[in-house]
Amino acid sequence: MFFPARGSALALALLLSLSSSLPLHAQPSPQEVVVTGTRTPQRVDQLLADVTVIDRAQLDRATGRTLPELLAQQPGMQFWSNGGLGKAASVSIRGLESRHVLLLIDGVRYGSATLGTANFDNLPLDAIERIEIVRGPLSGLYGSDAVGGVVQVFTRRGTGGLGINGTATVGSHGHAQLGGGVRFGQGAIDGAVQLQRTRDRGFSATNPNAPFGSYNADDDGFTQTTASAQLGARLPGNWRADLNALDSKSVSHYDDGPGADARSGSLSRVLSLQVGGLVLAGWRTSLRAAQSTDELDTLASASAFATLGVIGTEQKQFSWENSMATPLGTLLVLAERVEQVVSRPGAPLSVSQRSTNGIALGLTGEAAAHHWQAALRRDRNSQFGTQTTGSLGYGYDLTPQLRAAAALGKSFVMPSFNQLYFPNFGNPNLLPEEGRHREVSLRWADAGHQVRVAYFENRIRGYISSGPLPTNIPRTKADGLSLGYEAVLASWTLSASGDLLQARNDTAGTANFGRVLPRRAENTLRAAADVSLDAWRLGGSLQNVGPRFDNAANTLPVAAFTTLDLRADWRIAREWSAGFKLNNTADIQYETVYGYNQPGREFFVTLRYSAL
Repeated sequence: MFFPARGSALALALLLSLSSSLPLHAQPSPQEVVVTGTRTPQRVDQLLADVTVIDRAQLDRATGRTLPELLAQQPGMQFWSNGGLGKAASVSIRGLESRHVLLLIDGVRYGSATLGTANFDNLPLDAIERIEIVRGPLSGLYGSDAVGGVVQVFTRRGTGGLGINGTATVGSHGHAQLGGGVRFGQGAIDGAVQLQRTRDRGFSATNPNAPFGSYNADDDGFTQTTASAQLGARLPGNWRADLNALDSKSVSHYDDGPGADARSGSLSRVLSLQVGGLVLAGWRTSLRAAQSTDELDTLASASAFATLGVIGTEQKQFSWENSMATPLGTLLVLAERVEQVVSRPGAPLSVSQRSTNGIALGLTGEAAAHHWQAALRRDRNSQFGTQTTGSLGYGYDLTPQLRAAAALGKSFVMPSFNQLYFPNFGNPNLLPEEGRHREVSLRWADAGHQVRVAYFENRIRGYISSGPLPTNIPRTKADGLSLGYEAVLASWTLSASGDLLQARNDTAGTANFGRVLPRRAENTLRAAADVSLDAWRLGGSLQNVGPRFDNAANTLPVAAFTTLDLRADWRIAREWSAGFKLNNTADIQYETVYGYNQPGREFFVTLRYSAL
């Protein structure tokens, strides 16, 4: 059972007062089509899950913020980071671990199988067309890792005619970014190419509280070069082929002690080919072959325990998806294979590869005031045998504006290769974590307003502890209440959200029974407002994150913080605009990880060109 944490009632009251006048994130319109929640195209109003879409306009307004920071501005999400731009960051959905979040890039799994976490650090906002976030267990559709939800990033896509875009940004800490691209479409062919280069002098990632003697007062900069491309072709018989590619390389300076300018290089690469089309009336099929690569190359280190060289993950993915119209709704039939191979400097891990074969069924339908979604999946893994997961949701329209819904789900996540086999660290006896999930929600939408309230319960059995020689903790829980409000009123776009969370060790008899899981704030508030005034668009985003603890014993507190970002965009001409951004306006000094700094006040100026 969930009980509000200390101070949560005050936080909730503040949220309700803000919701009448302020905002932060804009929910998709009811008619917008998304694919992540069911793996088939569905209108937002057909889905029972809590979905957020971040479009290109919102990405433009996030100048100076990283992808994890932008995601953490959405309801039910938090992040923590070992510094600023390009530093190791984690994203949490509804109080669960970062390893419980599945990251997809154009439908392809991407992340580190050695760490077991999605890699958001090396994905620049400039390469992204849109982002879909689906909260709740989705292992029944996606298999391992989709415990708390799925974040899918879509890169830039082709369009009819010829479109050209370009941006140039300068800002605090010597920040400089240059990007541009071309989108085209002629006859049966369309495509897009996007390039981006970033340099940032940075600031010290650590302060004297950093553990293990990692503190070093030097600036920790970041450079990045990214290219993405898409080429599509319409084929005879209503078929289509798409080739997608993303390549992002960066070098990030970090602190692991005095005596050396520690730095590492990152490579993020995704390549996929998809062919799909209509087989018969009401039956559409799609075949995909893809490969993703994640590499971390330690170039220099002050730590005696660091090993120079490349730690890599290569994942190959083959899938066959079929969607069929039936009297009960859209039926999904899926077969999928994922192969993972990892590598490290020196001697390889005792086990360095595994494969998973999965089959799944999904059903999404509606009749009058009734809505339903179901999924069932069976995975067979070369290390851990079979896992069966699924979900079931039902919604009922109490009125044309108000829907009540309830959902159940089962999920799992495999231990990472490091957790299993890293020398003097891993435990080869670890078993997969298994989740049980429940949610009830209300959603009301009318006349430009939308309100959603969701209460959720997550139970994780066999939760894997952090640190060396990890073990399976029998029970943990993450219960919470999430409230969101959005409105579009004339020239105003408004939204506000708040989350109350209890994520705790629930295993009686253990040393940390009842204690808060590390790095989760038990209450968060977000609000934002934007207004269009002729050639100007003005806005601001306010975020309050409650206190948290950095360790399982709850002896290292991390203080609460509040930040305010202000922005202004000026339409100079039809194709030209200028953006002005002031992040962390009050220059608040804060942390999301004990001993690691976050950015103070930063100012950015952007010149944009867009001809479509």
